[in-house]
Amino acid sequence: MAEPCRDQAFEPSRWKMPDPHEDATTYESDDKNGIATQDLSSDSANGDGEQSHENMDGTPDDIDPTNSGGSPILPRDRQRRTATYDYAYEKSVSHAEAKLFYQRHQLAYRPAEGDTPQSPSLPSRASGAPPSSSFELDSPTRTASAASRLSNQGQFLPPPSQHITSTPLATTTLRRDSLAAANQSARGYSLHHAPLHENESRLLASQGIHGAGAGFGVGQGAGGFVANDDAITAELGVICHKIQSLLDTRRKYIKLSMQRSEDNPRDDPSWIIYPPPPEPAWGDYGEPTGANSMANSMVIPTENDGVENDGIPPSPARKRRKPGQNIGEDFDMDDLLPLPEASSMVFKLDESSVYQVYDTKEACELGQPIVQVPSLRDFYMDLDTIIDVSTDGPIKSFAFKRLSYLEGKFQLHALLNEYQEIADSKKVPHRDFYNVRKVDTHVHHSACMNQKHLLRFIKSKMKKSPDEVVLFRDGKHLTLREVFESINLTAYDLSIDTLDMHAHTDSFHRFDKFNLKYNPIGESRLREIFLKTDNYIKGRYLAEITKEVISDLESSKYQMAEWRISIYGRSMDEWDKLAAWVVDNKLFSPNIRWLIQVPRLYDVYKSNGIVEDFDAIIQNVFQPLFEVTQDPNSHPKLHVFLQRVVGFDSVDDESKAERRLYRKFPIPKQWNTKQNPPYSYWIYFMFANMASLNTWRKRRGFNTFVLRPHCGEAGDPDHLASAFLCCFGISHGILLRKVPLLQYLFYLDQIGIAMSPLSNNALFLTYERNPFATIFKRG
Repeated sequence: MAEPCRDQAFEPSRWKMPDPHEDATTYESDDKNGIATQDLSSDSANGDGEQSHENMDGTPDDIDPTNSGGSPILPRDRQRRTATYDYAYEKSVSHAEAKLFYQRHQLAYRPAEGDTPQSPSLPSRASGAPPSSSFELDSPTRTASAASRLSNQGQFLPPPSQHITSTPLATTTLRRDSLAAANQSARGYSLHHAPLHENESRLLASQGIHGAGAGFGVGQGAGGFVANDDAITAELGVICHKIQSLLDTRRKYIKLSMQRSEDNPRDDPSWIIYPPPPEPAWGDYGEPTGANSMANSMVIPTENDGVENDGIPPSPARKRRKPGQNIGEDFDMDDLLPLPEASSMVFKLDESSVYQVYDTKEACELGQPIVQVPSLRDFYMDLDTIIDVSTDGPIKSFAFKRLSYLEGKFQLHALLNEYQEIADSKKVPHRDFYNVRKVDTHVHHSACMNQKHLLRFIKSKMKKSPDEVVLFRDGKHLTLREVFESINLTAYDLSIDTLDMHAHTDSFHRFDKFNLKYNPIGESRLREIFLKTDNYIKGRYLAEITKEVISDLESSKYQMAEWRISIYGRSMDEWDKLAAWVVDNKLFSPNIRWLIQVPRLYDVYKSNGIVEDFDAIIQNVFQPLFEVTQDPNSHPKLHVFLQRVVGFDSVDDESKAERRLYRKFPIPKQWNTKQNPPYSYWIYFMFANMASLNTWRKRRGFNTFVLRPHCGEAGDPDHLASAFLCCFGISHGILLRKVPLLQYLFYLDQIGIAMSPLSNNALFLTYERNPFATIFKRG
């Protein structure tokens, strides 16, 4: 009969555990430290007992008794080692952890001297019993590791050569000190501020057990852990270096194109705005003048009463008007004359279709421009670098973890401070959501009015001026009445439903149907009459309804908008026509700014024979801008209009497939096929020409422009990489949810995103899946 296994289970000489990093290891004696020896592994202790009972009756054939603990294991339950799991290593680590936890527990709750031990079968720690021969404290590795582990928790071990004797006072003090140290360690979160600054013991580093921020797929040790902290630090250094290099590349492009906030002369306090904005209502508040202290008396205020604006130049003489009334009556073109004189600098379109600016004609002949714009090859090399880094596995893991950390930090902040912030907001006098200034940065001018407003305007025109000639088509002039008769409609038949300008579920993933919603009643002729600036009546109807919308914005006082209006690039005189429409109709308001959108419709123009190559579109868009910058008197209305223009936009259906037929993209003069250039190609040439233009305009003291295209709404996520490199901000950006690194880069450089969840819900992404809330929480 086999020997009783309970003696084997509790015999100290048989209690050994393998060390995952050593071939032959001796363990320190628990008795020497005053700690009773006990096998904490239920598998080992109970397993030996079960084995003895089986051996009494014979071992069954389907049980394998050859495992490490001698316990019976069925073949189906046998743990197998895989590429990501090592049962023997994990069991040894769990044994070592259990032993250290037990030692710490016994050390913290040591009984008083003379007390009876809880387990009669184990020697007391305070008895001073000699250690077993197998539990020598001769291993410096295990001794130092255990001491390091306990010292990291705010505790200490006595020297190995001393026996521990405890008193009630010592026990209480040690317990109190350990609890205080644990509390201090828990509150010391500054040690884990960043992955590269974690303070860990040698045991943690040697076993590859790390804290937050570690482990990005570099573990080469057993069980998938790294051998030490050096690999983690090295990989984090590589990741941070790559991210920093991408940020430096973007900042180089943005600085070169003068898109930073400090580059725009318009942001300087000395910039003169005409027509000037309304004076603040609080200008005379609190001043000890007769007008304020004796408001109800007969004292006549003097001319010097009020606040003087030192350092701000006086604006041109203004014609006062009440906000919301007489839109444009405070603007007079003669007040801006004379315009600045012509510049001695010259510009020239180079072979790569980028306008270059030179200080003199001699510099032009020598090829020495005032700004060195990156070439198309340099741009695509930088773009490929961003795409390669954004698809790297460890960098994606790092970016995702950092984004998750930011989101969790926001949620924690909200839980801790939500009620306090609400209370603070309520304490602010005379301020709520309706009387704080709000700017809508993503409004297309053709959709600036709501359906009801447009319907009311059309009905009023049908009633007041039905016999006005509004259209020339098919060789004859048509009045408004004749236009409606041609489509079998009367003013009485018009309604919101017949107008049909609201995007419903039928337009989801149908950009073509979405664009048709800009046509009232589905008729392009009505769009040409009421929603176009260049038509037979020179955009008069659109100007009238625009003034009505401006009046509504000014009446609310706190609503502003940046309206997008199109320049198609079909002809050179588009800029002059648009500027004349704005200036002649006096569409100026402190609540309105303009953003120029350039539709990516080269393939349409090429098919219709309007342009010969892509270079023609570049010249039609940028040639007038360089001319008016060189000499404002060549396009005086355009010069005035550009003072209210913020920047450029690029719009079209991003979901269109972009087939790269060329290994190396040709220059625009050679792009004469019917295929539309890819998104990145459009963005580069808008950026490159805008870089030269902004540099010249800043030198002349004119306002500069920014590039804020539609990006990341659909299609290839690589569009976001192009925008990250060249653009001040973007609209939409919903595809950032698929590229963690680019989302993290947008956060790091605080790139603006104008998101439109309701618009996306009608076209590309349902409302509940929109990442707006998540991106907002992540900063």
